[in-house]
Amino acid sequence: MTMKILGYAAKASKAPLEPYRFERREPRSDDVVIEILYCGVCHSDLHHVNGDWSTNYPVVPGHEIIGRVTSVGKDVKKFKVGDHVGVGCMVDSCQHCNSCKHDLEQYCENGATLTYNSLDRHDHMPTFGGYSEKIVVSDKFVLHIPDGLDLKSAAPLLCAGITTWSPLRHWNVKKGSNVAVVGLGGLGHMAIKLAKGLGAHVTLFTRSPGKEADARRLGADEIVLSTDPAQMKAVKNKFELIVDTVPYNHDVNPYISTLATSGTIVLVGYLGELTPTVNGGPLVTARKAVAGSMIGGIKETQEMLDFCGKHGITSDVEMINIQDINTAYKRMLKSDVKYRFVIDMASLKK
Repeated sequence: MTMKILGYAAKASKAPLEPYRFERREPRSDDVVIEILYCGVCHSDLHHVNGDWSTNYPVVPGHEIIGRVTSVGKDVKKFKVGDHVGVGCMVDSCQHCNSCKHDLEQYCENGATLTYNSLDRHDHMPTFGGYSEKIVVSDKFVLHIPDGLDLKSAAPLLCAGITTWSPLRHWNVKKGSNVAVVGLGGLGHMAIKLAKGLGAHVTLFTRSPGKEADARRLGADEIVLSTDPAQMKAVKNKFELIVDTVPYNHDVNPYISTLATSGTIVLVGYLGELTPTVNGGPLVTARKAVAGSMIGGIKETQEMLDFCGKHGITSDVEMINIQDINTAYKRMLKSDVKYRFVIDMASLKK
């Protein structure tokens, strides 16, 4: 029997989210049924609701999910009823391509099954996200939440956290590394916390002079005003890695000049065409690189959660009720949140 679920959905492009009842699949033998306690609000949710990306309506957003296990299939061994668990941006992948075999399910060559706005690869039912009562997920894509980690503040780790952790690990950030972060928002504040947790010397690039105190509170060692030529010149050839979290088109060339030889600037917030185009000269003459990165695989995401549990790292959040989600979207567009909205899903019962 399928399950009747209450959630919040947008039924058309740019339509407000509103209560919506839908069906989730009957649990399979390897499934975990999760009561959703908290769900983070990601910029990706807003893009899907607005139709900026290819969206199948109605869409129930939400891929920063924290919940409690209410039942497990007969083949599930890693989870039990009552466990606190997480679900991120994916709920399945092909499991057999080269990427999947190397624990890189996010780059599944046959297309990962996303937590929402996707189709289940077995029964072809649409996937619906975490702005809802419950979710049913294959145990391979469910994550343990470490004991002692604040559940509300842990929700954004499932997207904002892993999106910034993955490049930090891939480019081998460690104690003594010189790392910079571009932008102080949901992704940027997590990049600072995680890079600092790994022992790096962390610099924030920002266009806003008023962010210095908050950046230092989060762990930044230095703040560089990117609109000040003198400050930019002072950090020329300095950084091994720059994590660029800006979610819109912008000029990356000024940041390339601050990379050390063999340094990399990695885009994690913007998916479109860059204009002005990147100047190849500094790349060729100092073996610098412009790269991109997207979330992380399940193994890497669990590693990130365990690291955060050990070091007490969570997101800075503002709690909201689901009834306030449309207002939260408007505020998010104005960057009026420090630094991530999280929905208390108990409010769905009001």
